[in-house]
Amino acid sequence: MSPYNMTSLQPYNTFGLDVNSKQLLTFKNTDELLDHLNQLKSSGEPYLILGGGSNVLFTSDFEGTVLKNEVGGISVIEEDHESVIIEAGGGEVWHNLVLWSIQNGYGGIENMSLIPGSVGAAPMQNIGAYGTEIKDVFVSLDAFEIASGNLRSFQLEDCQFGYRESVFKRALKNQFVIIRVRLKLTKVGFHKINTSYGMIENELKEQHILNPTIKDVSDAVIRIRQSKLPDPKEIGNSGSFFKNPILPKEQIDKLKNEFPDIPVYPVDENQVKTAAGWLIDQAGWKGFRDGNFGVHKNQALVLVNYGGAKGKDIYDLSEKIIESIKEKFGIELEREVNIY
Repeated sequence: MSPYNMTSLQPYNTFGLDVNSKQLLTFKNTDELLDHLNQLKSSGEPYLILGGGSNVLFTSDFEGTVLKNEVGGISVIEEDHESVIIEAGGGEVWHNLVLWSIQNGYGGIENMSLIPGSVGAAPMQNIGAYGTEIKDVFVSLDAFEIASGNLRSFQLEDCQFGYRESVFKRALKNQFVIIRVRLKLTKVGFHKINTSYGMIENELKEQHILNPTIKDVSDAVIRIRQSKLPDPKEIGNSGSFFKNPILPKEQIDKLKNEFPDIPVYPVDENQVKTAAGWLIDQAGWKGFRDGNFGVHKNQALVLVNYGGAKGKDIYDLSEKIIESIKEKFGIELEREVNIY
């Protein structure tokens, strides 16, 4: 029996892994967070800040306390005739924020519908989908500095957003807790809908929608995601497990000679992005299953827990996939998921 069986983390991670922590505490504001941290610092016990649990893989029990961000609230804090600046608590569910924005006629994040996780985790990852990233609408955030107990404001440039990363995943990792996020959204009538991503265009055509609204785009994205990605409530997963590799143009040009069908998406003059899912599929992993874990049959980017799997098994599978992609293509895949 595990010595850390005080609190099950199974409901708090979308992989649905049956792991435990000594305790789980929630906080709805910075005062509650500060109280928890002061107690934990005095005891010297390790802790982990958790949002929606959609981007974590627990390979074992967590030998400490989990602090769950439940800072709530969504409101408009600035407005003009074309746009609004909205503020949302870090503990809000990201998809709920998207739906709230659509209901209120504010565009800009509809392409990121159904991305799992919390608002606080969104800028950490610089989440994105179907031609839009959070940095495109980001204004600022307030983050609690663990060392000082002070609240610090971060502007767009301070966050150093990159592809599925930010300063909070690199230089400032584990040093801040994101409390509030502010985004600039455009009012319907002034908002330019982004349907440039082929899948969205095709989905709208199938629905015979010629002049899509932000809700039409959101509904299309939801249908696409549901057709490709398993629902974590039914099959444990964290969405995309790996990042799409960004490579020098010369490397892709060489690969195209051997693999003419390799997908290529220009990033800038010198770099291109390719599809990790395509690489994994070509290496024969799509649909792979080993007992109660494997690679999803419809989307090779998604590793899954069919029920009762261990996080270590899923991690080891990801290692094998990384090795095989490096061997076949000379590309080293990077995990998008945080490992604990």
